[in-house]
Amino acid sequence: MSMLTPPGMGGKKYRITGDRYPRMRRPRHRRRIVLTVVAAACALGLAGWGSLQLIDVFGGEGSTAQAAPGKKKCTPQAESAKQARARAAARKPLPEPGTLTVNVFNATPRSGLAKRTADELEKRGFKIGKVGNAPASYDKQVKGAGIVLGPKAAAEGPLKVLATQLAGAAQKTDNRKGADIDLIIGTAFKDLTTAKDAEKAVAQLARASAPPRVAAKC
Repeated sequence: MSMLTPPGMGGKKYRITGDRYPRMRRPRHRRRIVLTVVAAACALGLAGWGSLQLIDVFGGEGSTAQAAPGKKKCTPQAESAKQARARAAARKPLPEPGTLTVNVFNATPRSGLAKRTADELEKRGFKIGKVGNAPASYDKQVKGAGIVLGPKAAAEGPLKVLATQLAGAAQKTDNRKGADIDLIIGTAFKDLTTAKDAEKAVAQLARASAPPRVAAKC
């Protein structure tokens, strides 16, 4: 028998007998290297995940509300919505026919046109004021289908509504003080627009005058 101290046995002496030998254990420094590498990988992974979370919190849309409660910072899209609301506030709603008083004047040599036209407009909901021959400044001077005439304040609403009742009618304003509007029948007049087509024209006019919808996000 002999006493041997093989490498890796920790300096201990072993007696070797028979045909069996003690197991050799791995050097401890390799295990430490493996553990160090695994720990470093985990640390880097956690650091990267934490960085992404910080970027998401402080760089996202919700960061403004969290960093400064009660203070909103509007996007350009929201500014467009404010402008749309301002335009809608400045724009008057389209008037109903029943709120308009229409004077019907005949500027042609044909008789009975003013009365017949006024009766039809009344059936369509308009209030009728004066009915008769056109003033001298317009009598036999209107070559087209007709003219809708009223104060400047009526240009964007009442005159447009009345014009839907007569295709091809010209729109003009004057310096009158009242709110009444005139329909002056011209030489090319044949008949009013059909009631069905006039309703469609009024509906289309209402859609055109409605404020646009703009999505706002602050």
